[in-house]
Amino acid sequence: MSNLARIRTLFGDVAIQKLQNATVMVVGCGAVGSFAIEALARSGIGHLVIVDFDKVEESNINRQLFATTSTVGQPKVDVAKRRIHDINPNIIVTEYNTFWDENTDIPEKPDFIIDAIDTVDSKIALYKWAHKHNIRIIASMGAASKTDVGRIKIAPLFKTCVCPLANRVRHAARRNNLPNIPTAFSDETPVPVIGHAKNLGSIITVTGTFGLIMANYVIQEIIHQI
Repeated sequence: MSNLARIRTLFGDVAIQKLQNATVMVVGCGAVGSFAIEALARSGIGHLVIVDFDKVEESNINRQLFATTSTVGQPKVDVAKRRIHDINPNIIVTEYNTFWDENTDIPEKPDFIIDAIDTVDSKIALYKWAHKHNIRIIASMGAASKTDVGRIKIAPLFKTCVCPLANRVRHAARRNNLPNIPTAFSDETPVPVIGHAKNLGSIITVTGTFGLIMANYVIQEIIHQI
């Protein structure tokens, strides 16, 4: 396809075929996941499985690609599917409007999973499912309360540091004898909460970088290893 011409020039025909034959699942279609999905859709992934239980809220607009004034109130997976098909109508999209937990099971067995969930229990449930089915996965840790994109990196989960979410996930993963999966995290000390804010602050430049760096990792793995 002409919209993959620049990628074909960069990687060649064999790589394009690998990308088009691949299935990638993104769990969480919010601030991090929306950018990962966007990158995968624009890079030739042939089948995207998207999972999220939530609807777009006005407060999402500052950092989530699928959040606009016209999509507020709509299920995120529905908005994501429309956007993916607007980018490339040939992509197969399987959506699950559901919250991932210990009881979740789906028939698809993707080549790779991107974890863009923000709750520990759901993350661990997803890692268990991936481990059970021998599916490769990359996880995102906390992108909120961070401002320096230069401090974002990928490392094995058990080598992460500073990030409070990563700390909780590390302990939970060890308790459950889970593998030392690749993880996107920031070693920047979180910015203090201003005033009495109930939710952590975040900015699209950081959350988007998390999503893009994970998508890039998956794309490279598919091209060079799968």
